Amino acid sequence: MTGPVFEPLADYREYAEGEMKRRAAEFYAELRRRRTVREFSRRPVPVEVIEDCVRAAGTAPNGANLQPWHFVVVTDPAAKERIRVAAEEAEREFYNNRAPKEWLEALAPLGTDEHKPYLETAPVLIAVFAQSYGLTADGRKVKHYYAQESVGIATGFLIAGLHHAGLVTLTHTPSPMGFLNEVLGRPENERAFLLLVVGYPADDARVPAITKKPLDEIATFVR
Repeated sequence: MTGPVFEPLADYREYAEGEMKRRAAEFYAELRRRRTVREFSRRPVPVEVIEDCVRAAGTAPNGANLQPWHFVVVTDPAAKERIRVAAEEAEREFYNNRAPKEWLEALAPLGTDEHKPYLETAPVLIAVFAQSYGLTADGRKVKHYYAQESVGIATGFLIAGLHHAGLVTLTHTPSPMGFLNEVLGRPENERAFLLLVVGYPADDARVPAITKKPLDEIATFVR
């Protein structure tokens, strides 16, 4: 085991208080515009945009810097069709036989069901996988700590980055998601975290009329 190696914090930028407040307010205003979309245009997305947003996701803080994630970007129509067929089969079983009544009632205002046409319509699907362990060059297993938390943070970065670039997304979590390993050829140390649907909104896209909780309901300040 080698000791830690440190380097100067060269890229940190401090802003004057007024600038900090402006940047924070602008960031909130931009993310406040973000909406989950289920109606997508077929218009293709520049691959460079996806690449840079995935790079941004890869900068997320994570347990022991083991970076326990893998992002599979799917644009192939045949692969998207296979994903849709498998996802709808899983969702059909979920909605009809496994979903608790309370969960179905919670979903009702969003208008969701087992039909997922956007999995083929949207130009890009990003399957996010969490790695329970990594492998060294000699095949030794290295346990990944806090993998789920780390991948969750990275996915948040990814969603924010795609929104910042001018795209819309949908977080899709079919239950179960094991079929993604088979369809996408991922190894046994990876487990699907979620499927992110990415693209431009359809010209006639509509979204549920919902609100977000105010600050005093989501935060407590101990002064």
